[in-house]
Amino acid sequence: MASTTETLDGTSALAPPSLSSRAKARMVSALLIAPLVLFLTLVFVLPLGGMLVHAVENGEVGEALPGVAAEMRGWTSEGLPPESAYAALARDLKAAYGEPRLGEASRRLNYERAGYRALLAKTARAVRAIDRPQAGWTAELTAIDGRWGEPATWAALRRASPPLTPYYLLTALDLRMDDSGSIVRAPAEERIYIDTLGRTLWIGFVTTLLCLVLGFPLAHALVSLPRGFASVLMVCVLLPFWTSLLVRTSAWIVVLQKEGVLNGLLTRLGIVDMPLELVFNRFGLYVAMVHILLPFMILPILSVMKGISPSYMRASASLGAHPAVGFLKVYLPMTLPGVGAGCLMTFIIGVGYYITPSLVGGARDQMTSYFIAYYANTTINWGLSSALGAILLACIMLLYATVGRLIGVGRIAGIQ
Repeated sequence: MASTTETLDGTSALAPPSLSSRAKARMVSALLIAPLVLFLTLVFVLPLGGMLVHAVENGEVGEALPGVAAEMRGWTSEGLPPESAYAALARDLKAAYGEPRLGEASRRLNYERAGYRALLAKTARAVRAIDRPQAGWTAELTAIDGRWGEPATWAALRRASPPLTPYYLLTALDLRMDDSGSIVRAPAEERIYIDTLGRTLWIGFVTTLLCLVLGFPLAHALVSLPRGFASVLMVCVLLPFWTSLLVRTSAWIVVLQKEGVLNGLLTRLGIVDMPLELVFNRFGLYVAMVHILLPFMILPILSVMKGISPSYMRASASLGAHPAVGFLKVYLPMTLPGVGAGCLMTFIIGVGYYITPSLVGGARDQMTSYFIAYYANTTINWGLSSALGAILLACIMLLYATVGRLIGVGRIAGIQ
């Protein structure tokens, strides 16, 4: 408990807390937030850190072929490597034959140069029968497969040998490293990720804009309407939260398909002669995503609007301002923190969507999240999956920094 002290005029006052009491208060505060910090570390910080590590991790070749990986560090990529590199490769292949690590190294090398998996498998089987090559390992390996006499084969091995690699990040940006070590653009038929990223950001932007156009007046109505009507409207806003995402997405397929409810209604009313293509395209994707993401726009704006007193608009009217001028110069600027928070939340959730674009969108409407899931679950290429995720995260962080600079991070978070 705080002690009291007597002042000069004879009255008593609370004494400032002692140093030990302040330390105790800080300790209590730290203990109270420790579970939250631990939770965020386990479910947010560590997974993000793991993703960033996987985006540059490159240990497969070094673990399976340590000898030749060491030889590659001293090779200048001019001509063919020395005899010692061929001998190290033969020893490593003999030691790793039949082990899973050789298969992982083969898969990694296959990313660098097509056909490397079959080349390593063929060479590993052949060198097991050779104890002491008479003409040297250079001649033996070249006789097994002529590709070992090509500098490009060894250049790919050299690029894949270091423990860290820019390969996945470059691939996610439609770039590659050539045999000389220079960064060049990928072939035209392989440039898909930048277009996909641009499409993802565009879909997220349009969805956010549509949600803002619909959500701002709805939030204003929730503040302005009588309590009874506002409660009913709030239930309608929150209704999507009470339904599974997969169910909501599937419901739009039923409504928008050619034989669906909407096309059937339009045909019976004579508005259209033939059913419209409303699903499995960009239109259907926008409809489903706006329906799902609209509450994330409305609720932040609503929370800010509730704190704005109606007296501000009355004061502007009393000073002779037109209602439109009062709205643009008084009311709208005061809602910007809610608008910024709603746009950020809607955009960030939208660009990370996977189920809705996969089910409702067409083949040309797939977003970056589709490829992240594909490489993580189907091809088990965690490096490229993590690199795509890291690029998407960087775009979101850049957007967050830009909006925070324009509006203020504290205002968006509601602490100013």
